Amino acid sequence: MLGPMTPHGSSARPARDRTVFPSKLRRPHRGFTIPEVALSALILALGISTAIIALQWGYRSLDLARGTTLASQILQSEIERLRMMNWSTLNALPASETFDGATYFSGAPGIAGKFAVTRTIAPDPNRTGSVDKITVSVTWKTYDGRSHTRTFQTEYMKDGLYDYYYTLARP
Repeated sequence: MLGPMTPHGSSARPARDRTVFPSKLRRPHRGFTIPEVALSALILALGISTAIIALQWGYRSLDLARGTTLASQILQSEIERLRMMNWSTLNALPASETFDGATYFSGAPGIAGKFAVTRTIAPDPNRTGSVDKITVSVTWKTYDGRSHTRTFQTEYMKDGLYDYYYTLARP
């Protein structure tokens, strides 16, 4: 059955109870709860610690890459320095010698004392008197104390490129 009719022809709805709840019964919306704050602090701490660990790995990799690059340049420089010597000068060098990387290559304080260069010159047992095997190794430590070594080997032949260029090719 429809309710009583209003003058406009629609049925009247019963009035709602518009009682206002006392403010003590309503939940105040003034801040976060302790568990919400604790969870957000945990997530923030996890994010910061992960970023710090990633930065440490990045710095370690960067330091190793810089050291490897400098060691490669020192290796190349020492090999080129030896190639520019004639046979008698090369054979007059000590059979094995270790020296600081800055000795021949740089006066930079970052290189001095950081790189140890070991050079070994030995006659080739299969070609005695005409070929020397040269081994150059560079050793250094990264900031975390780990030791790294890069090595290069080559052969130097009597009457090779040096003698050709400086003796035979020049009139």
